[in-house]
Amino acid sequence: MTTGAPPSDAPHTTTRPDLRAIHLHVCVTCLRGLPVGAAPPGRALYEQMLTRTHDTNVVVHEVKCLAACDRGCTAVVAMPGKWGWLLGHLGPEKADDLMIYLAAYAASHSGSVMPSRRPASLSDMVLGRFPAALLTEHSS
Repeated sequence: MTTGAPPSDAPHTTTRPDLRAIHLHVCVTCLRGLPVGAAPPGRALYEQMLTRTHDTNVVVHEVKCLAACDRGCTAVVAMPGKWGWLLGHLGPEKADDLMIYLAAYAASHSGSVMPSRRPASLSDMVLGRFPAALLTEHSS
């Protein structure tokens, strides 16, 4: 049960109430091999996704760390009743392709999107998956 002020990673977009929400958690601290103090590509991806998801059923959350730093910019996609996915090798330049992937993810029965149905730039993005039962109350 959640009480009080929303957590710092509360969603920053609105969703259309007629559609089930797709939750995209973007690591905003990933430096993808850049020196400390550089602008994190994850922050740029987060900003790009915010502009693309306005008035959609995608809810974008910022996350301080997904502990996959050696895999570049990372994110998690999750939706109730579907597999959730840890995605890596991302960046702001892949935001449009990520939107295509999110549409395919939402349309799939189980949350699995075969590599042949993903944009080519996202062929190596899957790092792992987790069962829908692991979704938190905050994400549903």
